[in-house]
Amino acid sequence: MAATSKTQAADAFDEMQDVGGVRPAYAGIARWIEAHGLQALAAKRAEAEALFRRVGITFAVYGEGGDPERLIPFDVIPRILARSEWDRLARGLTQRVKALNAFIGDVYNRQEILRAGKVPAALVTSNEAFCQPMLGFTPPAGVFTHISGIDLVRTGPDEFWVLEDNCRTPSGVSYMLENREAMLRLFPGLCADHRLAPVGHYPEELLETLKEAAPPNCKGAPCVAILTPGHYNSAYYEHCFLADEMGVEVVEGADLCVQDDVVYMRTTAGPRRVDVLYRRVDDDYLDPLVFKPESMLGVPGIFGAYRAGNITLANAPGAGIADDKAIYPFVPEMIRFYLGEEPILQNVPTFLCEREEDRAFVLANIEKLVVKLARGSGGYGMLVGPHASAAQREEFARRITAKPQDYIAQPTLALSTVPTLTDNGITPRHVDLRPYVLMGKEVRIVPGGLTRVALREGSLVVNSSQGGGTKDTWVVDDGPLMVQSQTLGGMAQTQGMG
Repeated sequence: MAATSKTQAADAFDEMQDVGGVRPAYAGIARWIEAHGLQALAAKRAEAEALFRRVGITFAVYGEGGDPERLIPFDVIPRILARSEWDRLARGLTQRVKALNAFIGDVYNRQEILRAGKVPAALVTSNEAFCQPMLGFTPPAGVFTHISGIDLVRTGPDEFWVLEDNCRTPSGVSYMLENREAMLRLFPGLCADHRLAPVGHYPEELLETLKEAAPPNCKGAPCVAILTPGHYNSAYYEHCFLADEMGVEVVEGADLCVQDDVVYMRTTAGPRRVDVLYRRVDDDYLDPLVFKPESMLGVPGIFGAYRAGNITLANAPGAGIADDKAIYPFVPEMIRFYLGEEPILQNVPTFLCEREEDRAFVLANIEKLVVKLARGSGGYGMLVGPHASAAQREEFARRITAKPQDYIAQPTLALSTVPTLTDNGITPRHVDLRPYVLMGKEVRIVPGGLTRVALREGSLVVNSSQGGGTKDTWVVDDGPLMVQSQTLGGMAQTQGMG
């Protein structure tokens, strides 16, 4: 997550309107809001909450007391991208995931990019995300990152930045699907008028991708299952949702066993061989014979079955080396090295605190920067310099000095805003976007992705665990219609768009 100061927030790129009026993609939404008003939107929000509660669309937050199961906050005003914008993003995402996958395969085998000096070898081989047991191994079709979630932010009409690459177990796709289902129920006419690019086929695409990853020793039609850590995991709802949508079993480690390097799941009809496992269990807990011996979440012997070619693990163990924040600055060079192309999507400039020169700059400018744990996630362990107190900045400076290898820093960005329904009317809120990229025999991307929105006023943290919510993401055909600024101005005045 990048950040912006309060003064920058006022100058952030507004995705709905510019000085000429409402952008074409948002014209239909603007007319609907003006015709129906805030009361209708508030009623739709109540309907959405009731629907999510009935379906049980939740996420879990532990450590805050009370019931850990929370409804995912959902905003009924969609975030809209024109088809031309999306097409460029899709090309950039395809390019990036191909390069990341090539990097993973390379560092566990020939290590050409390290020998060429394009990426510091010590940054890879001494990284805790580097999986030594994967050395010398390549999974079927050379695919390590079957499912990737690439976090993007926007700062201008043609300015999209990659914030993070999630190549391990990216979550949130169930919310993308449920958000669209909710919008189709709540606004059927509006959705039909916009001819939305569909996302509902994602489970079919995911299943096909996983089947394409079947191991060489697979006999017959591949049997696919999802491995979950269990119902205490924050994304357990998603694991069950995807299993149901794909028509496959969701299993825990205790439901699986390994015999003669073959993985079986226990069923009422007896053991059944599993060929492809979409695992939502972290590397360290996957196999107690290879990783953490105390793990009760994994399956003893499953890594041996994997290396024997009897099961495919998606994503591959060790894929996290590609999404480590200390590796992130080198992704543009990966694209040039492996693909011979210039990057389509930009990286946010990043300072590695383990470098003496970078560290000195960060410590001298910490009030202007976002400081992150190199291996952190979920918005935790992060300092937003412009919003932090002097004491907080001093504390992070001490942490950086003590363990510089644990931190990276990035300049603040004026993240784009989109109209969002709040208790004070329709107001701009900052957003990011997580498209989901599937890689099998080909790269598949459903149009759009999960838009996460910082619902708290002035907040830049979009994570649901810290007060963020979600929106449906619409990809629509570019249209010529433009609602004039005076029309939107009236709406903004009466409904608080600011």
